[in-house]
Amino acid sequence: MSNRTAFPRVFWVANSIEVFERFAYYGIYMGFGIYLQKLGYTKGDLGIIQSIFLAISYLMPLFSGTIADRYGFKKVLIISYLAYLPSILMLIYFKTFSGIALTMLTIGFAAGIFKPLISATVRATTDSTNKTMGFGIFYMMVNLGASAGPLVMGKLRAMSWDYVFYTAAGAIGLMLIITLLFFKEPKRDIQTATLRQKFIEIGVALSDMKFLFFLILLGLFFWLPFWAFFNILAVYINDYMNTAQLFDGVSGVIGEGITKALIASEVDGVWRINAEAISHTGYIIIVFQLFISRIFEKRSAIPSFLLGLLIAASGFVILGFSVTSFNGLVFLGVFLFAIGEMISSPRIQEYIMWIAPKEKAGLYMGTNFLATCIGALTSGVYTWIMGKYEAAGHPEYIMYTLALHTLIGILAIFLFTRIFGGFVERQE
Repeated sequence: MSNRTAFPRVFWVANSIEVFERFAYYGIYMGFGIYLQKLGYTKGDLGIIQSIFLAISYLMPLFSGTIADRYGFKKVLIISYLAYLPSILMLIYFKTFSGIALTMLTIGFAAGIFKPLISATVRATTDSTNKTMGFGIFYMMVNLGASAGPLVMGKLRAMSWDYVFYTAAGAIGLMLIITLLFFKEPKRDIQTATLRQKFIEIGVALSDMKFLFFLILLGLFFWLPFWAFFNILAVYINDYMNTAQLFDGVSGVIGEGITKALIASEVDGVWRINAEAISHTGYIIIVFQLFISRIFEKRSAIPSFLLGLLIAASGFVILGFSVTSFNGLVFLGVFLFAIGEMISSPRIQEYIMWIAPKEKAGLYMGTNFLATCIGALTSGVYTWIMGKYEAAGHPEYIMYTLALHTLIGILAIFLFTRIFGGFVERQE
């Protein structure tokens, strides 16, 4: 497209920073359950930390975006690094539950400060000719970092967990250097709204009880099982599946050398698949998101969203079967959940933006944090439930419970739209 505006240098700088941050964040998060259990903590303990970690990660952007608008993206980015880097290193030394919980809370705080700033930079450095390409590149960078982190950290933890934390801290340190040397404040309209004004505006949006109820439904029936999937899957694979057999199966498909190099480690003379390397959806999204988006871009939002939830629920069912029948089904289960995620997540966020009055689209998207935080804050309960099912001898029941939870959500949202009516989307 010859008339597409070229991206400025800060666009590429910001996207490179995003790769390293997601690398560090997901590199720690995806394997954290395995690490905590190694220290002797229960799945109930893990669930508590996961809930507070995710909740603070997705609550802080409400504040940090407004602060960055007033004081500058670069300054707030540096503040996030100064919280991020030492807190990651503290994981090497803190082994008590309270110490680990406080450290993970600080990491979540730092990640939450960082989270909206790169997407805001992308928004500020794109225009009508290149915004689709710009956000496509950004989304690709998010998933590239989120995929690479668990791959690398999975291999490092086989040697020492300290190497995981040093590597994550090194990534944050590199981000700090890149930001200090190359990040230039993007040109944009400076927002002067205070936090108090933001809260008043959000209160106005949430005074629409129908919209508020809809957000609560999304939190309980979309975001809760969504976060639960990422909270428990690495532990589920590591604890309940024969990862040596998984290694043999994958090696037969892609070759032993590639499997060893990418997603496996040798433990006590036996090669095993690293659970965190295959328990996320980033690599699937990189390959299939564009294809899925093209299929569903012209279809109605809510039916598409509910279909995505149904496919995700089928993924949970397959993951349940993978423990009691054939462990290799885990790949199909993750793939189906990823397809459901790729359909549901973009469509529901787009839907919320387009049901808002045009002048309040940003405000309505901001209120989406409520749904995300409801799901994040409550998601840890499923890690605790998994521990109860494990004690009863049926760990696979956790996946069937999540599938049932998702199916109830489909029914609840369908009934909501039937009883109260859907929201009217803007046409322009």
